[in-house]
Parts: sequence; C-alpha cells; structure tokens
Amino acid sequence: MTLKLDARGLSCPEPVIITKKVIEKDKVDMFTIIVDAHVAVENISRFVKSKGYNISISELEGEYSLEISK
Repeated sequence: MTLKLDARGLSCPEPVIITKKVIEKDKVDMFTIIVDAHVAVENISRFVKSKGYNISISELEGEYSLEISK
C-alpha cells in the first residue's frame, strides 16, 4: 500500500517539510502527496528531483496529486 499524504490548505514551506520528513526520516521509496497550490507543486518537484526521486503530477479541479518514487 502506498503512503498517501494530504497537504491541502497548507502554505509553503509546510508541504515541502512534510515531503522532506518522509524521504529523510521515514525512508519511504514511494508515496503520494496531495496539495492545492501550484507553488507547492513547483517547490516539492524541485526538492524531490534534487534528492534523486521521480515525480508524476496530475491535476483535478485545482488539486494536485504528486506521485513520488525512487
């Protein structure tokens, strides 16, 4: 089962901090985070790519689902 995180309603840098914690502390190789701000999508994308992760982004009605994998 894939870990699914909900960061809707949170402003940056909170979604990035949540993502960083999952990658660095929980050592999860695949997870999904849902956000509702385009700036969060950009910041999370930049962060996970710098850590060597892949990201797939889908958007539906103003919410973004970011699937992150090693």
